[in-house]
Amino acid sequence: MLEITPAPALPEVLVIDYPVFADERGFFTELYHADKYAEAGLTPRFVQDNLSHSRQDVLRGLHYQWPNPQGKLVQIIDGVIFDVAVDIRRGSSSFGRWFGLELDARRRRHLYVPEGYAHGFCVLSAEATVLYKCTRVYDPAGDAAIAWDDPDLAIDWPITRPLLSPKDAAAPRLADVAPRKLPDAGAGTP
Repeated sequence: MLEITPAPALPEVLVIDYPVFADERGFFTELYHADKYAEAGLTPRFVQDNLSHSRQDVLRGLHYQWPNPQGKLVQIIDGVIFDVAVDIRRGSSSFGRWFGLELDARRRRHLYVPEGYAHGFCVLSAEATVLYKCTRVYDPAGDAAIAWDDPDLAIDWPITRPLLSPKDAAAPRLADVAPRKLPDAGAGTP
């Protein structure tokens, strides 16, 4: 049975546990089942799958799109990551709050990051492969990022010297992003 738990302080961010059936041969689990999501009251329409492979200490994020925000169902295929969602919706009562948790391939826990949130992760294992389903296709014109180490967000990352892309290294603090370049709390939420 699908088990869904709202994240503390960010109830729109969902921790999703699928049962894993394991024996001496290995294991089996579902990665996504639309009917089970619908039974649980979730009806996101996923239109794009992304696969990311990174080495230890790589930090990707905090990424978002505006306009055309993406909701993401994040799943770890191999390795261990620390995954983070940040509410960046203007006017939201939880604006600037974050939630993070460790995702690992053995447990098969997923994180649903709704539209209007920034997302990022860092790799804790030697390597990690991450699959995420998206509710909208990638929009290069709306691609944006927020500084992973924004002191106002105070995210408690489990690494201190991450390997960053040039885009992520130059990302602005949330307070420095023009309001028109952020989602509105009344729009873009599933």
